[in-house]
Amino acid sequence: MAEPREIDAIWRSYRASRDQRACERLILAYAPLVKYVAGRLGGRLPAHVDSEDLVQWGLEGLLSAIRRFDPSLGNKFETFAISHIRGKMIDELRRMDFAPRSLRARAREVERAMQELESKLGRPPNDDEVAAALGVPVEEFRTIISDIARANVAALDELWPGAAGEDAALSLLDTLEDPNAEDPTRALRAGERKEALLESVQRLPEREKLVVTLYYFEELTLREIGEVLRVTESRVSQLHTKALLRLRGHLGSTI
Repeated sequence: MAEPREIDAIWRSYRASRDQRACERLILAYAPLVKYVAGRLGGRLPAHVDSEDLVQWGLEGLLSAIRRFDPSLGNKFETFAISHIRGKMIDELRRMDFAPRSLRARAREVERAMQELESKLGRPPNDDEVAAALGVPVEEFRTIISDIARANVAALDELWPGAAGEDAALSLLDTLEDPNAEDPTRALRAGERKEALLESVQRLPEREKLVVTLYYFEELTLREIGEVLRVTESRVSQLHTKALLRLRGHLGSTI
């Protein structure tokens, strides 16, 4: 990255004339932010998501951040840019989510069965119990979970549907940081949701809780978690998907 004094000069040139060459120099100067965000996010996505696509989307987010940044608000550009870069990547991942309607319906069915059984049993149900509730053999249930895991890119941002009057869902990623939060009321509401989400994580079966903790809070990849648990990456993906379905069931009953 260029020296701070040089960066300041480029910013002054860009703000004075919206010069295209200055804009390109800013993109080059802050391109490492795109690689940083793509690296963090890419390691937590299915293998079919191309890292080059993440970088391309991130560059579009960076350009948007450069055009919209207002230094008079007192924000640091790097923080502002990372939010836009990651937001653009998440938006594009949501658009490419190709899970068929039948699989989404099946996922909701599994989610409901898990929630109803947990309410009835007073504990998280195991695979055999959920399979019985769905009326399928346990191996077929595990195949369903694997199918959901392969298609469920949108799991990153569909954990908690937005409440009335809000524009977007609250995701597990959103609870980890909110660099641009300014509205105290909104921050309080998000804090309450974060507390409810963390309580729901604590209710997960131990292995699923460990997967969620390592994946979202320790930022390990599925492969790395598999090494920790001494299971295959596919098995970790199944545990992760079941944890998300349980969490959506828990959180859906609180709003």
